[in-house]
Parts: sequence; structure tokens; C-alpha cells
Amino acid sequence: PLPSYDEVLVCTPNTEEEEVELLVRRALFPGSQDQKIYCLLGADRLVYKVSKQLESHFFRLVHSSSIPNYRFIIFCNAKAHNSYVITAFDAYKMTFPCYSKTEIQTYLKMHLKVPSGTDPVAQAFEEPYQQNVKFIFSERAGMGK
Repeated sequence: PLPSYDEVLVCTPNTEEEEVELLVRRALFPGSQDQKIYCLLGADRLVYKVSKQLESHFFRLVHSSSIPNYRFIIFCNAKAHNSYVITAFDAYKMTFPCYSKTEIQTYLKMHLKVPSGTDPVAQAFEEPYQQNVKFIFSERAGMGK
């Protein structure tokens, strides 16, 4: 299934330590699995202090957790060589091929269609195609999005 709001954190330089810690706890605490895949997007944008805390929380919880097969993915820009997150998690690094914006859009249009006969939230957007995924960004968290 597509990720839900509690599985993804889109990082910015303003992302706070508490937000990162909450996602790491969700991913690594027993009973929180439910086949979810927890993701940090753009983790290379985290400030140094928050990056250090991410590393600390992650490794502390991995060593104290009884979950052998957690699902936690950190996405970083491969060109962000000065990121502490990239350095801290270098041993776990995997590189993926680069796709163009057009290739990504084509893939998403083909695979993320709303099943016919349903009334999706996507109808709120005035676009010719109905997709299940929309990103909405706000300066204020938790305002019903």
C-alpha cells in the first residue's frame, strides 16, 4: 500500500529533532511494524544538530530493539557530500539510478490510479487524471491536511 502520513517525514532545514525521533521510534519499536515502511525524505537537508540526534536515536534503538526486520529508509541527495546523515549512515548506502522527471511522472500515472467506482480525495484537485498521491506542504503542521 501507499505510505500513510505517519510513515513519511519530508525533511527541511527547519525539521526538528522531535519529528525525526518520532519517526525513528515508530519504525523501531515493537508492535509498530504493521508492514509499514518508514521514510525520511531529503534527510541531507537536516541541520547538523538534528542529524547527530537522528544518528544517536537510530543506533540506540537498533541496539536495544528486538525487531530484527525493521523497515526504515533514509533518502538523501547523492550530490550532498557535506551532509552528516550521509556520512553517519555510509555503511548502509545504496545508490539508485537517476530517472528524469518525465519518466517518474509516467510511472506514477500508470501505477497510482484510483480504482474506478470510488470517491477518492484526489477529486478535490482539478486535474484530468486521478492519482492517489498528492504532496501538500504547509508552514503549520497538523492543520487537517
